[in-house]
Amino acid sequence: MNTQVNSSENMQRPLGSHLLHRRNFLGHTVSGLGSIAFSMLLAQDKLLAENARSVGGQAPIRPQIDPGKPFAPRTPHAQAAAKNVLVIFCSGACSQVDTFDYKPELIKRHGQPMPGADELVTFQGQQGNLTKSPWKFRPRGECGKMISDLVPHLGDMADDICFLHSIKGKTNTHGPGENLMSTGFTLDGYPSMGAWTTYALGSANQNLPAYVAIPDPRGTPQASVNNWGPGFLPAAFQGTDFNANKPIRNLGRPTGIDPKSDAATRDFLNELNARHLEQFPGDSELAARISSYELAARMQMTVPEVSDISSESAETLLMYGADDTQNTLKAAYARNCILSRRLIEQGVRFVQLFNGAYQTGGEGVSNWDGHKSLESQYSVHGPVLDQPTAALLKDLKQRGLLENTLVVWCTEFGRMPTFQKGASGRDHNPEGFTCWLAGAGVKAPFTFGASDEFGYKAADNVVDVHDFHATILHLLGLDHERLTFYHNGLERRLTDVHGHVIKDILA
Repeated sequence: MNTQVNSSENMQRPLGSHLLHRRNFLGHTVSGLGSIAFSMLLAQDKLLAENARSVGGQAPIRPQIDPGKPFAPRTPHAQAAAKNVLVIFCSGACSQVDTFDYKPELIKRHGQPMPGADELVTFQGQQGNLTKSPWKFRPRGECGKMISDLVPHLGDMADDICFLHSIKGKTNTHGPGENLMSTGFTLDGYPSMGAWTTYALGSANQNLPAYVAIPDPRGTPQASVNNWGPGFLPAAFQGTDFNANKPIRNLGRPTGIDPKSDAATRDFLNELNARHLEQFPGDSELAARISSYELAARMQMTVPEVSDISSESAETLLMYGADDTQNTLKAAYARNCILSRRLIEQGVRFVQLFNGAYQTGGEGVSNWDGHKSLESQYSVHGPVLDQPTAALLKDLKQRGLLENTLVVWCTEFGRMPTFQKGASGRDHNPEGFTCWLAGAGVKAPFTFGASDEFGYKAADNVVDVHDFHATILHLLGLDHERLTFYHNGLERRLTDVHGHVIKDILA
């Protein structure tokens, strides 16, 4: 019956009444303007569908950031095991089979061809025979973990470490490999781990940068600032790079200006900035710019103090090797390790410490890229890394800082169990390598995953870099699927569209 009534009404409607005429147009214009205004109000309160876009079946959780206080502490998504992160990055691709991944079969079959690899060509060419490590492996700590004589001091800390022996990468080239480990992508232009972390959580210290990158005393890694860059996140969340030997550039007070005049000038500028901001309420870019200037002013006082290790005891300097006059490379890196601890102690959220630097034009002795003569190169790098890094772990532990700090040791990929044809070193190998974690929220001593019998490919409980990142964020109380930033039409995240938390290693 309803159908008949509707049909009757349709028959009585004038021809062309469904078309838009002047009166309807003006009516729609009035209502449309109201809709636009309503949409703008919804957008300001982040209630539009665009702002509630689903990620993995759930809405993203974007941090609410005051542009004038971008580093104010923010609450994580869930209860966090760790408050701070310290990443120790061995640039140049440290060999797993010469440090932490013990392979009896590699020793047994030393000098023989690797089965199934007769025609294997990797980054720099064809492979020779299987080659055991020049350094012996011995049981370490109470757990008896087999670790190489190349890193005996780190071996002594085996009971405090969670080893992951089945990491798998996506590239065999250094720059993209560093990008992947630091940002989750092989290409340039993506935010680093530290940028994502400080974007989400801010910092506990408003007088120091929330995120500090400490390059090797010999220079920067191959991917350089990409390792600590903000990508498409606001620039405030990039890492501030300095080390114990080279403080932040242009931070010191100019010669001829006394401290009292300097302080008075800063106070006057703060007053002018506050008045200027009052004239433009809601201008987030202006507020952020003023905030960055104010932080720079505060850093004039705090950075020189925190980077000055002269107040450290003689026992501490000796433990780290910072007073080693015979090995100046080790002493310089040791001072960076002490700086790392001091920054963590002061509440800096994310510290990224590099061991190894890129050297233009060569097989350098400045990083872990052991292609031609692995034994002679690693004999330089091993002592530089070993004692200071082990002392850093020990120092964090004895000061109670390891309870709230997640320590991450990583490298961009691993090395082949063979030597290259015509050389005495190992080629690049992203198919299986080792990283490790220590401190807040992880089991220790513990070993997860395994490479094959020669240490060539990840074979058991394979972990890709996205899984590694998802687990780090989880320990910080962050859901890697919901920590996003809307960019170029996509909800971007550190783990792209991948990643699973490695629950088996959680304490």
